[in-house]
Amino acid sequence: MKFYTSDDIKRLIKRFQENEETAQKFFEVELSVLSTLNFHDFFEKLLSNIMDKFSVSLVWVTLIQTSSAVKLIQTYSSSAIPEDHLKIIDRRKFSLVVQNSHKPTLCNENMGLFDILMPKGIDKKFESIAIVPISLDGDTVGSLNFADVSKDRYSPEADTILLEQLGLVVSICLSNVAAHEELKSLAFKDPLTGLLNRRAMERALKRELSRSRRYKSALSVAFIDLDGFKQVNDTFGHDAGDELLVYVADTLKQMSRQSDIVSRFAGDEFVIILPEASTAEAGFLIQRAQSYFAEHPLSLNGARITVRFSCGIAAPDHEAGDDAAALLKKADGLLYKDKQARKAG
Repeated sequence: MKFYTSDDIKRLIKRFQENEETAQKFFEVELSVLSTLNFHDFFEKLLSNIMDKFSVSLVWVTLIQTSSAVKLIQTYSSSAIPEDHLKIIDRRKFSLVVQNSHKPTLCNENMGLFDILMPKGIDKKFESIAIVPISLDGDTVGSLNFADVSKDRYSPEADTILLEQLGLVVSICLSNVAAHEELKSLAFKDPLTGLLNRRAMERALKRELSRSRRYKSALSVAFIDLDGFKQVNDTFGHDAGDELLVYVADTLKQMSRQSDIVSRFAGDEFVIILPEASTAEAGFLIQRAQSYFAEHPLSLNGARITVRFSCGIAAPDHEAGDDAAALLKKADGLLYKDKQARKAG
């Protein structure tokens, strides 16, 4: 039977207290990210809280290039993680270093092996590392990493249960954030074309009208309606019609300025908001788009379909107090006249 001295008991109590304090810190980190619903806040709180509570030399995230996490972050928040706290690598390299994608890896030897996981510009020498795999909907998408100048900080003999728990919580939160970002996007984007939907466009138009009125700057709205779209649907089917709409949306988006707002209004109707542009300048864009479509027919089921559209371009009359609805109605009226003229021609 082993007898413990008073010093042994004191050391055990001290270790227990330290473990309790560490567990409390992990709990506080987990609590800080549980309520976040966007990528930017999620990673900011996660990284800053870990560095603040644990005084780790370096904390960063490594993500697998082809993972769903990278695609989602690039779509919804490209600046969610600062560059000095992010490394993106391919899956093969990640697998070479992180051989167990379900449990944390602790190491304090051959540290050069882990260089490929580290962000650019890190010149500090680290003596130990902890790699905590994170997943999204069951698929390993990368890792949360800790590096320290102390060789004993992440010794392979250390207990990893709290790191495992952190990895699980981070993975669950990441899935929640991803789901919320996608749902939020669906509320403002047209699911077929990826353009802003009517609701989002009307909000943007109100904002641009207010800015135009305040700074006395130009603003134009182009209302577009495809000609003969029903015939495409009737002849080739609705899948072909959808393909045509996506082609039009992508082309309008590519030809517009970065400041322009391209949206799908409804069916085969599109609206482009052009800040700082007169109706004449908006007309140049429309002419270029019409010329492009005339020269680049879309191949549909063996047939070549030339996209043609009618358009009405309007500018707000601030003295008359034009609001978003009035401006759209004005552009729609001009669109109708253009369509009638085309039919007559």
